[in-house]
Amino acid sequence: MEVTWYGLSCFRIIERGMISVVTDPYEAKVGLPALKLRADVVTVSHDAPGHNNIKAVKIAERVIDGPGEYEIGGVFITAIRMKSRSEKKKESLGNMLCVFNYGGVSVAHLGDLDAVPSQGQIEDLGAVDVALVPVGGGGALSPSEAAEVISLIEPSIVIPMHYKTGNERVELGDVSGFLKEMGIEKPQPLESLSVTKSSLSDETQVIVLQPAVG
Repeated sequence: MEVTWYGLSCFRIIERGMISVVTDPYEAKVGLPALKLRADVVTVSHDAPGHNNIKAVKIAERVIDGPGEYEIGGVFITAIRMKSRSEKKKESLGNMLCVFNYGGVSVAHLGDLDAVPSQGQIEDLGAVDVALVPVGGGGALSPSEAAEVISLIEPSIVIPMHYKTGNERVELGDVSGFLKEMGIEKPQPLESLSVTKSSLSDETQVIVLQPAVG
């Protein structure tokens, strides 16, 4: 499996012989380069310009923007809706988390999660090998909250997302606060991450990706 990050909460996940997925494609007006991606499935954590630009993804056969359990092209997808602490209206849909299971390797995309989930909500995610976690605040988890969530999920790999890398027109912190919380100094960013079942370890690793141009 290969995981590529394009900025904010947008990733592309591919695996030979299985479907490709793009998460939370953003609109260029957020301050990042326009996306032109290809994937079989697009997921949208919530309806906002930084997360819902499905038109930027070609050949998408399925858009997942609501909770449920799905099996598409050999990949099992569990989408879970969690209320935001800032949402007071009962009809508000909240933030959607997605867990993708690619042949025994599970990837959890936490969307714009903005509060530490309960133990029961963590258990709903199931076992998580790779966690894509918002760390820059701006309506989502703060660095300290992100670190707490990671301690509850206990993934093998953490990839921080939803933080400021340059010209984003949203109020976000950079990744340094989160790295400090995790006790990590000056990691070498990777262009993308290849993951196999055998490459996973019991000890949590933090992998910083540099944004690709979509």
